[in-house]
Amino acid sequence: MLMFRRLLIASAAFALVSGAAHAQDLKTAEALRDKALRDYLAWDITEDLTTNIGPRLVGSPAMAKAKDWGVAKFKALGFTNIKVEEFAKPSWSRGEESAELVAPYAMKLGAVGLGRTVSTPAGGIEAEVALFKTFADMMAASEGALKGKIVVITQPMVRTQNGAGYGAAGISRRVGPVEAAKRGAVAMLIRSISTSDSTVPHTGGTASGEGVVTIPAAAIGVPEAEQLERLAARKVPMRVKLKLESSVNPNNVAWNISGDIKGSEKPDEVIVIGGHLDSWDVGTGALDDATGIAITTAAAKLIGDLPRRPKRTIRVVMWGSEESGGSSEAYLAAHKDALSSMVLAGESDTGADRIYSLQVPAGSLDHPVVKAAASVLAPLKIYVDRTPAAGAGADISGIERAGVPVINLNQDASRYFDYHHTMDDTLDKVRPAELAQNVAAWTSLVYLVADSDVDFRALKPAAPAAK
Repeated sequence: MLMFRRLLIASAAFALVSGAAHAQDLKTAEALRDKALRDYLAWDITEDLTTNIGPRLVGSPAMAKAKDWGVAKFKALGFTNIKVEEFAKPSWSRGEESAELVAPYAMKLGAVGLGRTVSTPAGGIEAEVALFKTFADMMAASEGALKGKIVVITQPMVRTQNGAGYGAAGISRRVGPVEAAKRGAVAMLIRSISTSDSTVPHTGGTASGEGVVTIPAAAIGVPEAEQLERLAARKVPMRVKLKLESSVNPNNVAWNISGDIKGSEKPDEVIVIGGHLDSWDVGTGALDDATGIAITTAAAKLIGDLPRRPKRTIRVVMWGSEESGGSSEAYLAAHKDALSSMVLAGESDTGADRIYSLQVPAGSLDHPVVKAAASVLAPLKIYVDRTPAAGAGADISGIERAGVPVINLNQDASRYFDYHHTMDDTLDKVRPAELAQNVAAWTSLVYLVADSDVDFRALKPAAPAAK
């Protein structure tokens, strides 16, 4: 009986201590949230990277400077265990580009070559246009039906808060040139994968590489695409001349750069967050993805400045080749033996407009940490979406597939694709107050997980309700 009473007393004492610790964590998370809303570090990082480094195309001298910038930034902010992990990455470079409508009248087209496009012959390509309003319409053309033609696809992108329109419209860019080549086309133009009505064209990666049969391809601005569409509706024959120059260095490299805020009690348990350091060669890569780097770095720094650091380590990764691909696979390969120590991962890569929802790993909705996060995030006008987190970022896709639990802090993408992959992706498009809201969300959420013992892998999704 005495032993039973002692157990009861011990259990009650543990509950009191545990409850006090939980209350303290909640209080600390709230304080971090409020401090982040007044903090300018994320803005300073974004300004520094976009101003002093500029566009950061993989393989360019600027990307090598960006690597050194990342290391210096981590050191200056007090991160430890700083690593530069090099991996092989063939690089693509843009050369001279031009496009013009030559019939039924002369009109210059403000084209930008798609990322990794092949070149035209030295003198360019001039050919009759075959215009399709959707990618599906072009796919309906039979093999050989487009022989000798320059294909134009004018499919628009739908503006949505969650950016879902990007995947639907982006297929024209991603595989359009390959599919047009199968049907005999000699080149391709696409309406920019854009939610704006701007003449500024959007670049972005297209299929390429060994064994890929493709054709030269570029994007044009929305008004120009609509002009060609109107001409096609009038059955007016059109001819376009396109000239694209590009080159590939098969022997180049890229780097994933990381730094840690070391945990106080369980340093071997790691939360992996970050953004991608590279960008396309147009604009200065402010929204895509200097802000992602800035948000996650600033969040980790704020947590690291606490009088008592959380139990677990927070690792910020500046992934080195998201736009051209490869950083996810490289990170997985370099850390395949440490996957079990990664308790959670997340990536910021949809600009810096306000976060509106959080998605957490399956089975964790009722966990005290998630409930605490919901409470802390509510004043930021962020709700917890009951759909489990998935597809949390291109750079963490490898470790996500390998079983590392992930989160989605979903940003409002309503205007992101107005500027994405364009010359207009510049610092002035970043809204400081919304950038700070992002930092506040990441800081408070990551702290709560880092100072907890939650094991997301062990949590099981709730059984479906009986009908």
